[in-house]
Amino acid sequence: MNFTRDVIEALPPQRLALIERTRSGDRRTWSFGEISDGAARLANSLAARGVRRGDVVMTLIGNRSEWVLTMLACFRLGAVVLPCTEQLRAKDLAQRMAVARPALVVADERNRAELDGAGPSCPVALVPDASLFAAPASGSVAEAAELGPRDPALITFTSGTAGEPKAVVHGQRYLFGQRLQAQHWLCPQPEDVVWCTAGSGWSKSARNTFIAPWLCGAAALMHDVRFDPAERLELLQSERVNVLCMAPTEYRVMARRTQLRALPALRAMVAAGEALDAPVLESWREVTGIAIRDGYGQTETGQITGMAAGEEVRPGSMGRPLPGVRVSVADGELVIDPGTVPTFFLGYLGEDGGDRQAGEPWRTGDRVRADDDGFLYFEGRADDVIISAGYRIGPFEVESALLSHPAVAEAAAIAAPDDERGAVVRAVVVLRDGQDPTPELARALQDHVKALTAPYKYPRLVDFVAELPKTATGKVSRAILRES
Repeated sequence: MNFTRDVIEALPPQRLALIERTRSGDRRTWSFGEISDGAARLANSLAARGVRRGDVVMTLIGNRSEWVLTMLACFRLGAVVLPCTEQLRAKDLAQRMAVARPALVVADERNRAELDGAGPSCPVALVPDASLFAAPASGSVAEAAELGPRDPALITFTSGTAGEPKAVVHGQRYLFGQRLQAQHWLCPQPEDVVWCTAGSGWSKSARNTFIAPWLCGAAALMHDVRFDPAERLELLQSERVNVLCMAPTEYRVMARRTQLRALPALRAMVAAGEALDAPVLESWREVTGIAIRDGYGQTETGQITGMAAGEEVRPGSMGRPLPGVRVSVADGELVIDPGTVPTFFLGYLGEDGGDRQAGEPWRTGDRVRADDDGFLYFEGRADDVIISAGYRIGPFEVESALLSHPAVAEAAAIAAPDDERGAVVRAVVVLRDGQDPTPELARALQDHVKALTAPYKYPRLVDFVAELPKTATGKVSRAILRES
């Protein structure tokens, strides 16, 4: 198998593959033929720089075509690509390079200072560099490697919400295995325009920015700018996006900071990463007529569950397991049968062991509950559950109640030590523009939570902050909040 050869080169060469919107406002479109040619040229250039099958190539590029082409060039050669988000700082980059030991770094020129601060011990190729994509002098192009399902393809680091990030190694089967979630959750149709807004380097971007759309013959949209709610809404309309995949926080911020509008081309919206609260779901459904379908996965597992297309969305639910995937709920924790997951990881880099896909059940560390119909509901990480006076309190219920208050933009619920109860619920709240962080508002929020959920779950402590600390993958870092 070879993803670049078997998928990209097998699609109609004239069909639209990629719409690229740059920071400068430029727009460029790529056909599958142009993508295939660019990837082949870059594969030849990487090979000329000494990159061989099994070598690690680290990327530090934004949502640009050069990032996509570098990924595909590595897949073609059988090199292992390590995509990094541009949000990483020198210390983060140094840690990743120490673990992965890349043979080459391909980086955007705008990230050069941070990369230099990390002190790479391997060669660096900077983008833009026309020579990277030049036609080979000999006219020959690097052969597409013949690869097996367990040959390594990709390294993605965990978000580090519970300690140092780990290097997750995925095999070639991960790339082709995305067809399961692409067909049963993302659900693009051939020639659709799909926009997964995740920045390069996130686990979700590695599978849904272009891999899943192209497995279905759809086109991908990439926008190389920081998140701006109003601009994103304009782009959804002007580019006639058919399938949208965003982080729950992005849906939430757009619902509260923009005037949502009907989007006639849009027919599907999905989210993953954290549960979506009912008010946000209703805001989008009211205006677009479309329900956001939630899903669940981990860096190690890929997509595991999803609310299927055509299924009545249940607010707060991450759907049911994808076809063929077997899961169970043991003592409130989601447990997965690895042998049923086509995108399950090979192992952590440096780990000594066999094929994890044939190993013991995978304990996710995520607490969920299941209803009578088998729909699953995320309740938080096992280590995020708050135990107060003997009550077990999942942070999501508290956060959902807080987010339904018109003054709240973002919220996180964590445990705070308490002499009498062992712990109490502490709410850390970001207010919407124009709201003042007063003791009266704090009490109003406490009363609001009491009115919406069991009274023992209300936050006895309410702190107001300008922003919530987040990991490089955009998740709220409760570990940092607990230390503050």
